[in-house]
Amino acid sequence: MRVSADREVCVGAGLCALTAPAVFDQDDDGLVTVLAPAPEQAHRTAARHAGGLCPSGAVRITE
Repeated sequence: MRVSADREVCVGAGLCALTAPAVFDQDDDGLVTVLAPAPEQAHRTAARHAGGLCPSGAVRITE
């Protein structure tokens, strides 16, 4: 699994960081930061869920 995020599209809702804090964070401007572009197995379900919750579609999950 690979996780990426388009900071140009991010609206700063923070759902990714709340749903998968081991994978995502927010910077001082509230924009997404990917902490684990290749998350461990234990965090993959949360990362997928976060990708589905992102209101702007900024979070991308590829298998």
